[in-house]
Amino acid sequence: MAKEKINKVVLAYSGGLDTSVIVPWLKENYGCEVVCFTANLGQDDEELVGLEQKALASGASQLIVHDLREELAKDYIFPLLRSGAIYEKKYLLGTSIARPLTAKHHVDVAHQVGADAVAHGATGKGNDQVRFELTFMALDPRLKIIAPWREWEIRSREDAIEYAKKHNIPVNVTQKSIYSRDSNLWHMSHEGGPLEDPWLEPNEDMFLLSTSPENAPDEPELIEIEFQQGNPVAVNGEKMSPASLIEYLNVKGGVHGIGRADLVESRLVGMKSHGVYETPGGTILVAAHRELESITLDKDTLNYKDVVALKYAELVYNGLWFTPLREAIDVFMKTTQKHVTGAVRLKLYKGNIIPAGRKSPYSLYREDFATFGQEDVYDQNDAKGFINLYGLPLKVRALNGLPISGLDLDQPDYSQFKRD
Repeated sequence: MAKEKINKVVLAYSGGLDTSVIVPWLKENYGCEVVCFTANLGQDDEELVGLEQKALASGASQLIVHDLREELAKDYIFPLLRSGAIYEKKYLLGTSIARPLTAKHHVDVAHQVGADAVAHGATGKGNDQVRFELTFMALDPRLKIIAPWREWEIRSREDAIEYAKKHNIPVNVTQKSIYSRDSNLWHMSHEGGPLEDPWLEPNEDMFLLSTSPENAPDEPELIEIEFQQGNPVAVNGEKMSPASLIEYLNVKGGVHGIGRADLVESRLVGMKSHGVYETPGGTILVAAHRELESITLDKDTLNYKDVVALKYAELVYNGLWFTPLREAIDVFMKTTQKHVTGAVRLKLYKGNIIPAGRKSPYSLYREDFATFGQEDVYDQNDAKGFINLYGLPLKVRALNGLPISGLDLDQPDYSQFKRD
């Protein structure tokens, strides 16, 4: 079947085998110029070395790299942190939160070079194809989207190597990791290989950001994190940029075996997958933020925020970042953070994060209210009336002889019960 005519396409490029092969495949099948785009999201520096030479050798006309580390931290990770969103109770959304930013700049590059199409190397089984393409559609639906994994006949690494040889594409064919990994400023994910059997415990040599809790230092470490309106701004009294702060805590957390999550998750495309995530700094920040909210948010706001966070996590995971609903929820979340200012002290010890203190100028905690010794601000006799009113529905239900689920008791005779 004839391919649609494309003049110029921007390809999301990593320099690995797949994207190196995609460059000549696009030229061969669409007869178009290929511009490669790489987002620096805080991944391993080695992944960025020699990229331009690789791209040009593969047939690209140019490589454009955007350093997105600070933007990722400030405009994507920090709103995620403020929301408290966690997918399926464990996943801190490290890959998910980076995709809309990458795709946004992908579209910007397409506009910059006058491209009429965008391409990505995500497979047809995963979530990333959805995340990329929903962002493309939201920001410029005029762009043609090309997903080679849904079109070509390459089905294996061996197929890709053979294609590269046939087209004289230089690829560094080394021993491939048994794991599929994604890394950025916020986390590193591991999938595939032995992890495809969820009964098997992950091998220790798989982990790259964190030591095992068993091998972590025998002495705990205290750290203090300062927040302003829900955003972390300093560690141990030292002000840091958003990206630098996360990088610093990644090292601290990794040393103490913090931030590992083993999860069988529900993919958007309908299947289950088993992944292991390392998010050392993020896990510390989530714990610290939660402690500060415990003294600065009232009960109803805190509880309702947890409800909304579930929806926020779903939107991020499903690639629906550039939507009116996500924007509206962010307005709510930002409002809740007006007084989430203060400091939290944490003890890091062998995979554990132990709260060691929290303070805020907007704290709702009052020692004189909570103390068991003073009666000046709280009369314990007031509790009787409160309990009578609070329990009235239960009392009426019992007096009317209605059953209580889970109990098989003889019904008392309430006919002579004195009704106050």
